[in-house]
Amino acid sequence: MEQNVEDYKLIFEKEGVYLHTNAKRNNQDTSKPGFIRVVERAGVPALEWSPLEDEGRSAPAVLYTKKDGEGGEEDTNFDPGYEPDWAVISTVKKDREPVPVRDSGQWSFSLPLSELYSLRRARFSLGRNFLVLTSRGGHPLPPLHFHRGGTRELLRALQRYIILDQSPVDGRLFLAYPHDSGALSQSFDKLQLFDDGGTDLVSRFIQDPYATTFGGFSKVTNFFKAALRPPESPAHSRSSLDPSLPPQSDDEPGFELITCGVELGPRPQVTRGRPLDNWEEFLDAEGRVKDPQRLKKIVFRGGITPSLRKEVWKFLLGFYPWSSTTKEREDILRVKTDEYFRMKVQWKSVSEEQEMRNSLLRGYRSLIERDVSRTDRHNTFFSGNDNPGLTLLHDVLMTYCMYNFDLGYVQGMSDLLSPLLFVTQNEVESFWCLTGFMELVNQNFEESQEAMKQQLLQLSILLRALDPELCDFLDSQDSGSLCFCFRWLLIWFKREFSFEDILTLWEVLWTRLPCDNFHLLIACSILQSQRGELIGSDHDFNTILKHINELTMKLDLQSVLLGAEAIYLQLIQCKELPLKVQQVLGLYVPSSSEEDSPNSQTSETTQLLSQSEAGAASCSSVHIPTYP
Repeated sequence: MEQNVEDYKLIFEKEGVYLHTNAKRNNQDTSKPGFIRVVERAGVPALEWSPLEDEGRSAPAVLYTKKDGEGGEEDTNFDPGYEPDWAVISTVKKDREPVPVRDSGQWSFSLPLSELYSLRRARFSLGRNFLVLTSRGGHPLPPLHFHRGGTRELLRALQRYIILDQSPVDGRLFLAYPHDSGALSQSFDKLQLFDDGGTDLVSRFIQDPYATTFGGFSKVTNFFKAALRPPESPAHSRSSLDPSLPPQSDDEPGFELITCGVELGPRPQVTRGRPLDNWEEFLDAEGRVKDPQRLKKIVFRGGITPSLRKEVWKFLLGFYPWSSTTKEREDILRVKTDEYFRMKVQWKSVSEEQEMRNSLLRGYRSLIERDVSRTDRHNTFFSGNDNPGLTLLHDVLMTYCMYNFDLGYVQGMSDLLSPLLFVTQNEVESFWCLTGFMELVNQNFEESQEAMKQQLLQLSILLRALDPELCDFLDSQDSGSLCFCFRWLLIWFKREFSFEDILTLWEVLWTRLPCDNFHLLIACSILQSQRGELIGSDHDFNTILKHINELTMKLDLQSVLLGAEAIYLQLIQCKELPLKVQQVLGLYVPSSSEEDSPNSQTSETTQLLSQSEAGAASCSSVHIPTYP
């Protein structure tokens, strides 16, 4: 790739990128090591790859030139956080002449960035990221595998020249546009999700959603709108011009929109019960839990007495099977202890010299040390300097990185661990409780945030059925995406209630009663409790966000739980409940034939709800889910 010095500028370079040739013969190497580069040739930016055998010099691991306006200096530091994985894919336009890819050898290529059409993330099970490049003209290129990471830096370099915009129909697909494109308002560049770093964005939103929103996350409303509705739909165009126009019923084929209020009956009155305070009565002679369903119903209705929390949490979070005997639990604890310390020694035995060559582990350690120093420091278990509780918090999170290589550590996970460690007062038990908790919420922490967008969509569906007037008001203030609920759902209201209340709320949610999405009903209960303040005041997008953020530590948990259960009862008693609402509540599950069929589970939640003072008689005709 010869070029005059005046016409050539290196923007980004990464070694350890392997091109897979798909060669079928045994005597051919199907994987060729090389360099990936972003360069300017005569002012034209291009993405290039060349094999290592063509290089007469060794390249730096990562070179990244900052965007214009940031000083232009080179930055070789790499803080990976959670390394995103990407692949480049194209929906080829057939009505144009193919633009040839510049070849400088058998496998080397140079692709002008103006010919890049779209990107899809992809990763092998071993965690290696790979890119498959296709030009707008449809010229196929072999896949590129990033054996040493670096995809994030590559994308940041590409953003100097192009905009990456998420597809509204596929969360893993991103379209590429030039910077002068009219799609800028929907771009990730404008959202600054790459520049800020995904994990840092989540962290800032956890810490202060109000300030974060005005610091760059304010465009998240349009981000979620684009993800939920195709950009070419008529309703999307109309709503962007006039927010007061009602949504259209034919926005998306196959998607049932709730365009008006569902005819709901009166909201039943429910009561809370006493906490679980007698553990022995649930155990048989060998220590098995005789009736776990009854136990979970008691926990759902009243929580757990503090003295029993440690034991019961280990069952709710899967550390012990409900059917295990006392002797079997002793064996399980011994095996789990050995397994934990085998994983712990993996990172403890890494020398400083080794860690210098492991940017991923180094990045995780940096994030964990930073988060541990500011997690629940008001709690005496974590307060002060040189506190052993902080050491345990750090060690458990580092060991989790060994347990779950794909996810590693993402900011916010320390918030989930601290109550577990506080209750168990045990390193091994808190670790395995964390793995059980993460089984429920790990998708919240994925780089794509697909699970978070899905939950916000489901929350919107529920709220639209419950309170269309409130939804219309939020839509009119550009708040219909409910992005201000992001932190609630991400870490299960950890920052919204007191530490003691969170212990009760989480154990209620861990029962998975009356449905898996009960946390969304909690959110609905909070929002409806604020409807008078929101609708009755002169609020706009900014003040709505400020008001919701200021609810922190001011909410009454018992009132919120009562409201959430009452909302569930009110919804399931509706004879014409929209299908989408039924699916969110778990009343119906999609079938393989595009029809939705009733869930066959019936007994447990029906029995639970029959304890309510009102509404039980109306539930007999509704299929209600249960849990094994």
